[in-house]
Amino acid sequence: MNKSKYCTIYLVRHGRTDWNDKELIQGHTDTKLNLEGKDSAKKLAKSFKNIKFDKIYSSDLSRAKQTAEIIALEHKLAVETTTALRERFFGNIEGESHVLFKEMNEILDSLDDKARYSYKFNSNMLMESDEEVMNRFINFLREIAISHLGKTILIATHGGPMRILLAKLGIANYQKIVWIENLGYIKLESDGVDFFVKETSGVE
Repeated sequence: MNKSKYCTIYLVRHGRTDWNDKELIQGHTDTKLNLEGKDSAKKLAKSFKNIKFDKIYSSDLSRAKQTAEIIALEHKLAVETTTALRERFFGNIEGESHVLFKEMNEILDSLDDKARYSYKFNSNMLMESDEEVMNRFINFLREIAISHLGKTILIATHGGPMRILLAKLGIANYQKIVWIENLGYIKLESDGVDFFVKETSGVE
């Protein structure tokens, strides 16, 4: 594979927050890293110290931005933020218990993959569908790949978009729920059209 024809992208899920510990739905709520999240991000930064990142991007939400800034410090790079990398917007259930996911998944599991991808809950129409999340997320990845061919980019983001991306690429499916740990990552190569998963860590 000709490396100059591809952009290498490391997608990293943010570190832990108090809402992670309490199992509350975060979405666009702007939670911050807790002490464990900061310490773990520093450890990941050290494990990445021999990777030459050319640019670092992040969701504009604090938990992702803080994660990116900790890694960026090791590489002496600035962090550029964008709303395109945000977690799914969960509408009126942000701040509620993860128990609600079980009820939602019972409905989603009754749908085929195509219907599930675009499904909107009548009781929570503001919540983004998988399709809406992926439209903003993958478009940003493609723009980054095209403009950074031959470069290595780090992106700090959230578990939801990362899981949906793996399903979109056929690496995972809705019948096998993928879990991405805090500070888990996916290493991709892309020419701006296709994406190839080269490595994962903390992805089950």
